[in-house]
Amino acid sequence: MKKVVLAYSGGLDTSIIIPWLKENYGYEVIAMAADLGQGEELEPLHEKAIKSGASKLYIEDVREEFVTDYIYPTLKAGAIYEGKYLLGTSMARPLIGKKLVEIAEQEEAEAVAHGATGKGNDQVRFELAVKALKPELKIIAPWREWDIRSRDDAIDYAEARGIPVPVTKSRPYSMDRNLWHLSHEGGQLENPGLEPPGDVLLLTVPPEKAPDTPTYVEIYFEQGIPKKVDGRELPPVELIMELNKLGGANGIGVVDMVENRLVGMKSRGVYETPGGTILYLAHRELELLTIDRATLHYKELVASRYAELVYDGVWFSPLREALDAFVDVTQRTVTGTVRMKLYKGNCTPAGTTSPYSLYSEELATFGRDEVYTQADAAGFINLFGLPLKVRALMERQAGLRK
Repeated sequence: MKKVVLAYSGGLDTSIIIPWLKENYGYEVIAMAADLGQGEELEPLHEKAIKSGASKLYIEDVREEFVTDYIYPTLKAGAIYEGKYLLGTSMARPLIGKKLVEIAEQEEAEAVAHGATGKGNDQVRFELAVKALKPELKIIAPWREWDIRSRDDAIDYAEARGIPVPVTKSRPYSMDRNLWHLSHEGGQLENPGLEPPGDVLLLTVPPEKAPDTPTYVEIYFEQGIPKKVDGRELPPVELIMELNKLGGANGIGVVDMVENRLVGMKSRGVYETPGGTILYLAHRELELLTIDRATLHYKELVASRYAELVYDGVWFSPLREALDAFVDVTQRTVTGTVRMKLYKGNCTPAGTTSPYSLYSEELATFGRDEVYTQADAAGFINLFGLPLKVRALMERQAGLRK
């Protein structure tokens, strides 16, 4: 029997895809779940996958690879999609695609499958990863083929086959969880005119329920990579888990946004990224202290393009690798400690130090100094403003202004 490897999460879509693939393609279905830090969600998957009709399930622990090879490069780049989204799902999909290819090679499968819908971004992210790494693999996307047209239809399909699913018609949110974030879509969230319901947040307390006293945390970075929390050196996975606890308890990192999907429509989602928000803001403060103006401003352009590449699923591309090379050069001096103040949803800097600091108190002081001659500024302004002066004289001579 020919084989297909399915990217399996145990959620509604991938649960019903197992019997659908067997019924419509006659494949032996091998499920593959990537452990990206979902926690307790993974425990029932073995039993559930087999009961749903899979011949076996692989659970690949990729948490450390996810942090070091995907999260940290994106963090160093400062990539944020449309100024709000910290790319939690976007970064994970290429890694899942990579693991799909590896298991397909190991099992000698002729195809891979995923549960992404034809309306979403994830179909692109999964499939671009497969095309980049093993283009001869057949890709099956049931949502683009079957007669199921809604989440309610999918629930009915599952119930008819005795497949338990974590989604109900009363709580129909589509969620994606990993070490970096938890995303929520669907249900009442599809109306951007409504505030998210109170039962949406799972990792983060609402700011109004956060402690009445601030929490301070110190993060030490080495060449742009976080290494220590409050003086304790932590492995990558543990470091993010620790910051998730601190951030979640203080209401940090909740984003409610309407974003522009790659496929051409706008969608509304709520994202919880407590630890990631702390890291992004702290990293930015350290860069402001240690990177020169021209490089910092150009890096902001790179960050925007990098975010688009990650969001669009073009992770395995020469451009992303080239941008990584630029970013790595900028991070050579991004070493130091940032103290952050966490208070009722706000995350603000409370002191930054670095051996590579470009800040000079002697130059910046409003007090008396002996290192800066203020009279020099006149010549600088004359030269810097010369093009404006020449244009103004031309316009007056040409009668364009009085």
